[in-house]
Amino acid sequence: MVHMLNRLANETSPYLLQHADNPVDWRPWGEEAFAAARARDVPVFLSVGYSTCHWCHVMAHESFEDPGIARLLNERFVPVKVDREERPDVDAVHMAAAQAMGVHGGWPLSVFLAPDGRPFYAGTYWPPVEGGPMPSFRRVLTAIARAWEHDRAPLLDDAARVTAFLREAEEAVVASGPTAEPAGGRTAELAGAVDRLAAAFDPRWGGFGTAPKFPMPPVLVFLLRHHARTGDPRALAMAETTLAAMAGGGIHDHLGGGFARYSTDAQWHVPHFEKMLYDNAQLLELYADLALVTGRARYREVAAGIVRWLEREMLTDGGAFAAALDADSEEVEGLFHLWTTADVGALLGDDDAALVAEHFGIRDPGPFEGANVLRIAVGAEELAAAHGEDVADVTARLAAAAARLFAAREQRVHPARDDKVIAAWNGLTIHALAHAGRALDQPRWVALAEAAARFVLAHLRGADGGLARTWNRGRTSGVGTLEDHAATARGLLTLYAATGERDWLVAADELVEHARREFRHESGMGFHDARDTGLFVRSRSLADGVLPSGNALMAEVLALLGTLRYDDAPREEAERIVAAASRDHPLSAGFLLAVAERLAVPARELVIAGEPWSPAAAALRDVALRRFEPALVVGWAGSVTEVAAGGRDGVGRFAMLADRPAVDGAAAAAYLCEDFACRPPVTTPGELAALLDGGDGR
Repeated sequence: MVHMLNRLANETSPYLLQHADNPVDWRPWGEEAFAAARARDVPVFLSVGYSTCHWCHVMAHESFEDPGIARLLNERFVPVKVDREERPDVDAVHMAAAQAMGVHGGWPLSVFLAPDGRPFYAGTYWPPVEGGPMPSFRRVLTAIARAWEHDRAPLLDDAARVTAFLREAEEAVVASGPTAEPAGGRTAELAGAVDRLAAAFDPRWGGFGTAPKFPMPPVLVFLLRHHARTGDPRALAMAETTLAAMAGGGIHDHLGGGFARYSTDAQWHVPHFEKMLYDNAQLLELYADLALVTGRARYREVAAGIVRWLEREMLTDGGAFAAALDADSEEVEGLFHLWTTADVGALLGDDDAALVAEHFGIRDPGPFEGANVLRIAVGAEELAAAHGEDVADVTARLAAAAARLFAAREQRVHPARDDKVIAAWNGLTIHALAHAGRALDQPRWVALAEAAARFVLAHLRGADGGLARTWNRGRTSGVGTLEDHAATARGLLTLYAATGERDWLVAADELVEHARREFRHESGMGFHDARDTGLFVRSRSLADGVLPSGNALMAEVLALLGTLRYDDAPREEAERIVAAASRDHPLSAGFLLAVAERLAVPARELVIAGEPWSPAAAALRDVALRRFEPALVVGWAGSVTEVAAGGRDGVGRFAMLADRPAVDGAAAAAYLCEDFACRPPVTTPGELAALLDGGDGR
C-alpha cells in the first residue's frame, strides 16, 4: 500500500526519512508537536532510534507500517520520531527517564509524554501482537490512551516523580562536588581503578563481563595510558588481550576491514553487524598505539584495514565521513557478511576452500542462522605446521583467497549507509587519522584528517562560531552539543601537532571558548551536555560508555590548552571535571580516568621551531609522534623567519610557543620542557630521541 508522505519528508536524517512514508503521522521533535498535543489534549508518543538499528527496523515493519496501529497512534496520540544521533540531548534525557522507571535501556526507545513534555511511561521494543512475555504494542497504546482519558492523575503523578528524580540526580553531582585534591595526587585511586577492571576482566577472551560484549575503547585508552605512566603489566595485558581477541574475532571484518558495534557472545565471534564510525575511529587510535607499544606488525595491519574501510565505505564526496552502516541487507540481519561451505567451495578450488574453511572456522551448520561469521580460528603459522607447508606460502594462499571472497562479497547487496555527517564522530575520526597517520608513518591518513576537518569547519560551523550537530543533503540539522565541540576541538589539536598548521590550533581554541560560553554549568563544575532547548531537565553527563562523554573530552582538551597557554585555569577546570569520575565504577569512567592519567604527571612540552613542511622539522616531529608518550604536548613555534621576528600570527596567546628561536645554522630546532624546566634545544633526530628517552640529547 502506498501512503502519502508524512511530516518527516523534509528532514535530513536518513532515519527520519526511512519513516516518511509510514501511515503514522509522524512529526519531528519540536514545539509544533507539543502545541498539537496541548490543543488536542492527548499524550505525545516519542519513538527514538537510529538508521542502522536492527530492532528499530523490526518495530517499524511490524507496527509503524501497520494501518491499524497507525490509526490508533494518530487518533489517540501525537507521534514524534527522533534520530538519537541527530538529537542526543533528547535521547539522553528520555533514556534516563526510562531507566528511572525501571526500563532496561536500548533502542528503539518508546516514551509517552504529557503535552508539557514530562515523561510518564516508557519501554523499548513492543511486538505488534500478544504471544510472549511482553505486552503487545497495540495493548500498550490502548491502555495508555484509556488511562489518559479516564484516570489521568496517576500518570501525571508519575511524570512529576520522574522529573523530580532526574533533576535531583543532576543536582546531586554538584552537592557531592569535586574534591580539592588535584588529579596528580590521586594516583592510588587510578591504581585502584585498574584493580576493579582486573576483577571484571575476561582473561581468556579479553573485554569485561560476559555477553553481550562491547569494545569499550575509553577504558582501553585508560589502561594504555596507565601502563605508560606506571609500567603496570596488568594494564597492558588487559588492553592487548582484548584488542588481539577482537582482531581475531568475528566482530572484525576480515575481508573489508573495520569492526562491528559489539559481540553477541563473550568470544567476539558473532557480532551485531552494524558498523559505527565512532567505534572504528577509537579503535584506529588504539591499534596504532598498541603497535607502538608492542612493535607487533599485526596491529599495524588492523589499523590499516580500518582506514581502508573508512576510505572505501564511509568517505563522503566532501571529505567528511558518514555515520554508520546498517546491520541488515535485503532485510536480513548480517546477510552481507555470512558464508557457508558451499559459498566458499563455489569460489575456490577444493584445496584452497578447505584451507580457508579451517582458517576462518567455516562449518555447516554455522553458528548464526546456520551460516558463518568469519573469524581467525586457526592462524597461518598453525596451519603451516599442521600441513607441513611453508608459512609464507600458506599466508599468500590465504591472502589470495580472501581477496576472491572480498570481490565476491562486493557483488552482494550492501547494507545501507547512514550518510549524515556528525560533527563529534568526525572529530573522533580526525583525531584518530592524524594520530595514527603520524604514529605509523602514513601521510595519506593525515591528509584524510585534514580534508574532514576542512569540511566540518566549512559546513557545520555557523555564524556564531558554534557547530551544528549534523550535515546531510546540503543542510545542517540539530543543535551542536558539548560532545560535538569538544571532540572536534580535540581532533583539530591533534591535527595541529601532526602538521604544524596554525589554523587548526586557532579553530580548536575558538570552539572551546564557544563551548565554555554555551554549555558551562551553573555550579562551575563541568558543562551541560547541550544548549538549553526547553527539555524538562538539562543533562550533564559525567559518565563514559562506549564513547567518551562530552565532559571527559572537554577535560582532555582543556588540559592540552592549559599547557599550550601556560595557563593553570583550564587545567584546574579539567581537574574539577575529572574529580567527579567514579573510581568505583571504572567501566563507566574510562576516558575521565584516561584524562586523570594525563593530569597525574607534569606535561612534557615539545616545541619545534622551523617550517613545518621542511624535511628538518618533519624529521623532529616524526621522532616525537612515532612513540607512545601520552603526556607529550607538541607545538610549533613557526618558521625560522617568524620566530626570529617574534611573530606568530593568530597564536600569540599560546605562551608555550613563545621564545623558541631557531638555532644558528639549523633549519629546525626542538625544545623540550618538563615541570617548568627546559633543556637546551637540539637540532637532529638522534639528539631529540635521546632527550625524549631521558638523556641530555648530546
